[in-house]
Formats: sequence, C-alpha cells, structure tokens
Amino acid sequence: QVQLVESGGGLVQAGGSLRLSCAASGRTFSSYAMGWFRQAAGKEREFVAGISWSGDSPYYADSVKGRFTISRDNAKKTVYLYLQMNSLKPEDTAVYSCAASARSSGHMVILTTSLYDYWGQGTQVTVSS
Repeated sequence: QVQLVESGGGLVQAGGSLRLSCAASGRTFSSYAMGWFRQAAGKEREFVAGISWSGDSPYYADSVKGRFTISRDNAKKTVYLYLQMNSLKPEDTAVYSCAASARSSGHMVILTTSLYDYWGQGTQVTVSS
C-alpha cells in the first residue's frame, strides 16, 4: 500500500520556522524524484521545492528561495522528505503536500504537478502576522 504522510504543520508567527516531514512507503521511493507543493485557500496548487532521487539537485520556487530547504533520507525502506521553512511569512500560509514522481531520470527535478504519481493528504501551515 502506497502511503505519503506529511507531518509538522502548525501555527507559527511571522519570522518563525517549521520543519515538515513526509514519510513515503509502499514503493521504492528512493528512486523517485520528490517535491513539496502548497495550496492556499482559493488558489491553485503551486510548486514549492523539488529534489532528485539522489538528493543532489534541489530546486526552489523564487518565492521561497533562501528561506526553505528541501532534503531527503533514502537510507531506510521508508523514505523521508523534509522541508525546513525559515523566516516564514503570512503569504506562506497554505496546505503543504509532498509528492513523488517515477518519471524522472538522472538528477532531474520535477516541477509540474501533472508529472507526479503519488501525493500525500497535506498538512496545514498557518503563519500569523
């Protein structure tokens, strides 16, 4: 059974930090590109950060570059994806979801929603001003 389960969301003041985690199991996710997306109320889902299967090619949306860091741990059967979020702003408020794509090759990072095969349910991040 494929599962992507996010955790670590919550309420934080502007300027604060949160660390999101995603536990991926049920497939060989160590060979999948993975990413974080977010969807704010009334808006479309948007790409936040992505990482290749090997973890050496992180890529960020301009809106989070320099504040967020994506990383992954492929060491165990359950693969963990992380998103360290610093200097949070009210505009970062959204439901954050992790996703995995089997369509990458080499050190490719996937930016497009439609190219991801598996999704988590999401975790709410609320940044107060």
